[in-house]
Amino acid sequence: MLSELLQGTDIGGFLLIQDSCTYCGRDLLKSFIEAALNREEVIHVVGFDVSEGELKDGLKSSVFQRLHFHNAFADPLGWTDNSPFTVHQFSSSGLTELLNQTAQSKPATLVIDSLSWILRHVSPTAVCHTLQQLKKGGAVRTIIGLLHEDMHSRGIVGSVCRLATSVITVAPRTKADEGLAKITRRSKSGKVVQDEQIFSIRKDLTVTVLSKPTNFGRKQSNTEEQVDPTANLTFNLRLTDAEREAKEKLALPFVFSTEKKTALLHSGPGSGKILYEPDANDDYDQEDPDDDLDV
Repeated sequence: MLSELLQGTDIGGFLLIQDSCTYCGRDLLKSFIEAALNREEVIHVVGFDVSEGELKDGLKSSVFQRLHFHNAFADPLGWTDNSPFTVHQFSSSGLTELLNQTAQSKPATLVIDSLSWILRHVSPTAVCHTLQQLKKGGAVRTIIGLLHEDMHSRGIVGSVCRLATSVITVAPRTKADEGLAKITRRSKSGKVVQDEQIFSIRKDLTVTVLSKPTNFGRKQSNTEEQVDPTANLTFNLRLTDAEREAKEKLALPFVFSTEKKTALLHSGPGSGKILYEPDANDDYDQEDPDDDLDV
């Protein structure tokens, strides 16, 4: 699945790369940039975390004419008057105007490095609204963002992840040159596909998918589910065939058979009745049956 995402099949979507202090996802972000440049796409990078030189390190210099870096690293809050891009310009209209400054025949790919810096100074609601507007507006081909998940609360991370069409969470492996990618991909029909892959990134920023991790925990849980919890009991919870047959033939006391219902509803010749005949001393008024009550 990681190789499919690198091929750029998620057109009109939002790809989110999640990392933490244990594993940096910027090399994988640069691999996506390199793959998009090899497809002759136009890339606009809004850089808050690193400088332009650090971001371009490792990329092919022959494709830099299609890579436009908007420097928000030098002055992200706009304390000077000559800042190319500030965090306050992070809006649908501001980014669309930024992309239109470069003449291009087709929508470009927008790379945000990183969303964590923006979320520290802009409300999460405004950030999610901007990303949603960019997805619907058609100004960009694809949005690729980097998010440092350990810098935010679970609610903020969850809101951004639910907005993304594909989420890649990277984690370290035992080998220094390997990483673990936990991928969640949502299709337009609403289907969610999850996968885990071990990968490595070469010096030329090409990604090699090595294998899938061995899920020891999942195998262990399946083994535990197969254990019979009634194996070591001192009494038997199961019935034999003869006991089950006898149980099915047993008539329950609160279940009336057809014969019993007929006997109760239709009285036979030997049934008794109570007859009452008032005598002359009974003071009974037909018009007022309750006349004898002291009310």
